[in-house]
Amino acid sequence: MESDMNDASDATDDTDPATEPTQADVVTAFLRNRGEILCLRRSDAVGTYSGQWGGVSGFAEGDPDSQVRTEIREETGLGDDDCELVRAGRPVTVTDPDLDREWTVHPYLFDVDHREIDPSEEHDEFRWLPPTVIVDPADDRETVPALWTAYERVAPTVRSIAADDEHGAAALSIRALEVLRDRAGLLVAERDDGGDESYAADSDEAGAVRTEDEWDELAALAGRLLEARPSMAVLRNRVNRVMADASGTTGTDSDTTAASVGAPAVLAAAVAGIDRATAADEEAAAAASKFTEGTVMTLSRSGTVLDALRKGSPSRVFVAESRPAREGIDAAERLAAELDCPIAVHTDAAVAHVLATEAVDRVLVGADTIRPDGAAVNKTGTRTLAIAAARADVPVTVVAAADKVSTREDVNLESGSRNAVYDGDCDLDVLNPTFDVTPAEFVAAFATERGVLDPGDIEAVADEFTELAGWREHESSVSG
Repeated sequence: MESDMNDASDATDDTDPATEPTQADVVTAFLRNRGEILCLRRSDAVGTYSGQWGGVSGFAEGDPDSQVRTEIREETGLGDDDCELVRAGRPVTVTDPDLDREWTVHPYLFDVDHREIDPSEEHDEFRWLPPTVIVDPADDRETVPALWTAYERVAPTVRSIAADDEHGAAALSIRALEVLRDRAGLLVAERDDGGDESYAADSDEAGAVRTEDEWDELAALAGRLLEARPSMAVLRNRVNRVMADASGTTGTDSDTTAASVGAPAVLAAAVAGIDRATAADEEAAAAASKFTEGTVMTLSRSGTVLDALRKGSPSRVFVAESRPAREGIDAAERLAAELDCPIAVHTDAAVAHVLATEAVDRVLVGADTIRPDGAAVNKTGTRTLAIAAARADVPVTVVAAADKVSTREDVNLESGSRNAVYDGDCDLDVLNPTFDVTPAEFVAAFATERGVLDPGDIEAVADEFTELAGWREHESSVSG
C-alpha cells in the first residue's frame, strides 16, 4: 500500500541525499505484461526509500526519453527490443519534506513480451502485480510516495482506447478491463481513507449508500467503455462478463449477490477477467499453431496470429503490408527477427498474384469481430485475400478468442483518416475503411481457446454472450 499518495514521488539513486540538488528530474517506468506491472523493492544499496516498492526509476541525466531506456536495461536486463513504449505521461512535480527535495517525475509505460527479469543490486525483490496493489489498503507492501499518481499519468483510459489505431481488438479489450480494475481499486482504497463521511460511517445504511454509489459510477464507466469501440465485440463481451460476474447475474461459482455489489466485487471480477482474457488469446494461438505447417499467408498485425506462427513451424510466411498504416510491415519485421524461415512482404494488391504463383498452404488471419452468422470482421483487405484464397483453393483459418463473437448482425465498420490515403489539394472523395467483412463461406475454420470451430458453431456462442449483456437489466436491483 502506498505510504502517502499526495506528498512525493519515486526517485532512485545510490547518491547521498545530502549531496543531491534541491530539485531533480527522475524517470519512472512501469513495465506491463499480461495486465500486470513490474514492482521492485529497493535494496539497501540505494540512498532513498530503501525497502519500499516502486517501478524502474532513476535520475534523468539529460533527455528523459533516452534515460528511461537506460534505466530499464540497467535495472532489469531487458533490451530495447523487449520493450515497446506505450506512452509517456505528463511530469509529476512533488516535494518530499523529509528529504527536503523536490522531484520532477517523468512517468512512462512500456509493454514487455516476457517476464524474464535480471534485477540489479538496486533491488532485492520483484513481483508482477496488478497496479491496484499500490493503493490496496489490505496490501502490506510500502511503496515509494506518489507512485499511484505517476501510474495514473500513463494508465489506459476510455479516451486512449477510443483513439488507439495501432493495436488489435484483443489487446484493447484487456486495456478496457484495466480501466475498470484501476477505478474499482481506487474506490476500494477510498473506503479505507474515509474521505467521505458517509463512506467512513459504520452503519448499514451508509454502507448501502457507498455500495450503490460505487456501482453506479462503475456501471457508467463500463457503459463508456462499451461505446469507445462499438465495432469490437471482444471488448463488449469482456466488459459485459466482468460486470455480469460482479453483479451475480451469471452462473458463476461466486456467492456475490446484487445487494453486495460494489467496488470490491468489480475489482475482483476485472482482475479475473484480465487473467481469463490473456489465457484465452494464448490458447487460441496454440489451437491455430497446427495450421502453420508449410507456407502461410497473412496480413495486418494480429497479435494472436503472430503468436500462432511463433508456436508453429511454418516454412515460409507471406505478409501483406496492410495499407495505409502498413501494420503488416511491422509484423513481418517481428517475424523475421523471431522465426527461422523466410519472411516475404508484398502489397495488398498483390495477394491474388502471390496465391496464384506461390505454393501457399494456408491463409491465417485474425478478426476484430465475428458475426453470429460466421462472417469475420477484420482489417480491410481480409475479404479480398479470402476471396482470392478460395479461387486458389487455399483454406482460410481465422484465429481469434471466442470472446470476439458478436451478438449483433450489424457491425459498425470504423473508418480511418482521409489524409492517410490522400492529402492533396484536389476536391476528391476519399474512402478509408478500417475493417471489411469476409462472408462465412470463405472461412474454413475458427481457431479459438475452445478449440477449432466451424462457421456453423458460432451462433451458439453468440447466444451465450447475449445473456452476459443482461447485467444492465439488473442495474436497478443491484443499486436499489
